[in-house]
Amino acid sequence: MSDAHDAARGDSMLIAYDGSDEAKRAIEWAGALLSVRTAYILTAWEPLQRQAARTAGASGMMQPDWDSTVDDGDPAHEEAQRICREGVEVAASVGFTAEPYLVESETTIWSAIVDAARDLDAGVIVSGTRGNSGLRGLLSSSTADAVLKNAGRPVLIVPPPK
Repeated sequence: MSDAHDAARGDSMLIAYDGSDEAKRAIEWAGALLSVRTAYILTAWEPLQRQAARTAGASGMMQPDWDSTVDDGDPAHEEAQRICREGVEVAASVGFTAEPYLVESETTIWSAIVDAARDLDAGVIVSGTRGNSGLRGLLSSSTADAVLKNAGRPVLIVPPPK
């Protein structure tokens, strides 16, 4: 990678935003620590039909037919848009030029984040983490950990307050 490419990449960041207090805290820390001014606020969403099919399949119930062409009026999409707009407002309040970036998650949230950062050529990915520990931490894979391991670029992970 050339120095010019590295310099261009340093002009933007991708902030994973799900509306949680941890995500808001991550934006605040990014505003305090990073000089990058352009922030893409990523909110990944999954269509309600796919959520229902996944839940039904996990429970052993018959899975409903899923039509990927049906997006209009999906409450999950509308909620994701609202959350993303909120993230843009939080980022603007700490001085970023923020742009919404809504993506449909087709596999995992962490892969949607990593793919979006690659597509946008973001210089850094910013994410909060819930900081699960103990048994809960062992049983659930952290999205932030997976992003860190697979991003191929700098990642700022902001832990919850103590």
